Amino acid sequence: MPLTDSAIKTAKPKEKPYKLSDAQGLYLEITPNGSKLWRLKYRIAGKEKKLALGVYPIVTLAQARQRRGTAREQLAEGIDPGEQKKVAKQAHRVTGLTFETLAREWFTYNSPRWAQSTARKAKLYLENDLIPGIGSRPVKAITRPELVELVRKVEARGSLNAAGKIRQWLHQIFRYGLASGTVDTNPATDLSVLAAPAKAVRRHPHITFAELPELLGKIDSTNINILTRCAIRLLVLTAVRPGELRAAKWSEFDLDGDTWTIPASRMKARRQHLVPLPHQAVKILRQLQEITGKYPLLFPGQQKADRPMSENTINKALRLMGYAGRQTGHGFRHLLSTELNERDYKEDWIERQLAHGDENEMRDTYNHATYLPQREIMMQEWADSIDALCAGAVVSIKRKA
Repeated sequence: MPLTDSAIKTAKPKEKPYKLSDAQGLYLEITPNGSKLWRLKYRIAGKEKKLALGVYPIVTLAQARQRRGTAREQLAEGIDPGEQKKVAKQAHRVTGLTFETLAREWFTYNSPRWAQSTARKAKLYLENDLIPGIGSRPVKAITRPELVELVRKVEARGSLNAAGKIRQWLHQIFRYGLASGTVDTNPATDLSVLAAPAKAVRRHPHITFAELPELLGKIDSTNINILTRCAIRLLVLTAVRPGELRAAKWSEFDLDGDTWTIPASRMKARRQHLVPLPHQAVKILRQLQEITGKYPLLFPGQQKADRPMSENTINKALRLMGYAGRQTGHGFRHLLSTELNERDYKEDWIERQLAHGDENEMRDTYNHATYLPQREIMMQEWADSIDALCAGAVVSIKRKA
């Protein structure tokens, strides 16, 4: 017999789910927790399926029967009501989808594949520029002129590098939307056509090789922390990026094997980097180990030992030493590159030491050589030449035979 409202109201939950049938496949499922769920059983293409029609009493008996009637009309036309419901639900989601929702979904999907620094910067620009600017806009309604205006606001404050990144990420976010079916076009294409003219490239300032003895001498005479002294000397001897050194862990070092292995997760290119350690660097590390060896990090922060020293520490120390505008932590990489290229070391060795990719994208994809034996010799000769210069010896600018 057909269901009645009184039968539905008096139905009590049992230990297991059970059904109260109406007619033409419609029934009410009573769950052990007391929920009353409308369901429609139907067949299409020889397969039995179920369609959820809502929850009682939000959906009344009369409304459930109306929904059954609509579903049966669709079946008569050869339409699967279950699939039709999924399509309608997706269309509703897409129509109401905001840029913020899409952007955060894109970030969640991609951030595990990025270096930590890249993920941090992407999140920073999302929170500070993209979401405040267009986050509440329906993503399908966003136009190219809106995006041009957004990027120009960033350019107007002089942040041309940030504007370039934002153009790149906007393009990626909408490409992600295309792939996921939430947008039909990518309004972020060709934004670079209207980019502000690039400023002259600012090189990281660095002194000459001949000026190194004076700088190294000032490290000990200037009132700076001993950890900072060690950090500057290690930058000179290894030419790693300051961020790679600051966050270095003792577990990455094999001091007996004179090797430092930086994991891919901490590298800009997301590729493991092997750093040969000259004897002078190993000596500094062993001295440093007596001070911070009980901590996971080589350079623990002064306030929190589980956080690395501040990213401003090294450059601040160089300013105190009188090198403001003349030398930065990153500039030691430029110094090494300039000097070793002048000494005729192979470019591949130098570029791998600096953890640079090959400008030839195809070659970079397939050339995974680390050149570690050659770099061990090169970096030991580099360290020895610094010692010789500091001792007053004449150092040839040509590589040793």
